[in-house]
Amino acid sequence: MDKKTISRDGTALAYARAGQGPAVILVSGAMSTGGTVAPLAGLLADRFTVLWYDRRGRGESGDTAPYAVEREVEDLAALVDAAGGEAALYGISSGGALVLEAVASGLPVRRAAVYEPPFALDEEAARGRAEYTAHLTEALAQGRRGDAVELFLRLTGLAGEMIRRARQSPMWDGMEAIAPSLAYDDAVMGGGRVPRERLASVGVPVLAVAGGASPPWLREAARAVAEATPQGTYRTLEEQTHMVDPNVLAPVLAEFFGQRG
Repeated sequence: MDKKTISRDGTALAYARAGQGPAVILVSGAMSTGGTVAPLAGLLADRFTVLWYDRRGRGESGDTAPYAVEREVEDLAALVDAAGGEAALYGISSGGALVLEAVASGLPVRRAAVYEPPFALDEEAARGRAEYTAHLTEALAQGRRGDAVELFLRLTGLAGEMIRRARQSPMWDGMEAIAPSLAYDDAVMGGGRVPRERLASVGVPVLAVAGGASPPWLREAARAVAEATPQGTYRTLEEQTHMVDPNVLAPVLAEFFGQRG
């Protein structure tokens, strides 16, 4: 990240910028930095001015206590200002939930796209999210960052053997370093249910995308987001999973962001 902007509470945000044209800001999900969406940025930069950034508490960006979801919306407002005062937004996973909240908050956004925001659709799933929140809060309060990361990986459905291998891998230290930000993504999810009333107030076009090879509940969650927004559209990318191929996703986003109105 070669650029910095300052959020309303004084937090320094590291970001990068490439391309020319209408501005698009990319928002990463949990346990990731702006580098996660950099390949997608490169594919969009031939048509758009693309900004991607390290969300607060991770990568090269700073952090300021106490955390609140509103601070992350203000972070996006600072990025929109850096982009020229208006932008389209894209967010993946919990980053998508943040994008939806930012748009509902009234930021000057012309269009918004999300990929598989992991909202719960039934009471059992919502209870599971609540249990995750409780255990995550306890682990972070006790400084057990590794356990916090493991809780998140279990939430995503990763098998125990895969988690044990991850703990022994070179990437584990980096995961523990940004483990406190898991609480931020958990807060962004707002209890885990689709925020239907909040989305009903969104006044811009929203594209909700899911992978055809992803679990059915992720596709259903994306469809629910599209249905809850007045100008929502749902789309499935065949053979894609939650780890979507940017080469498949980029043309879909370029088409959507390139539309007028």
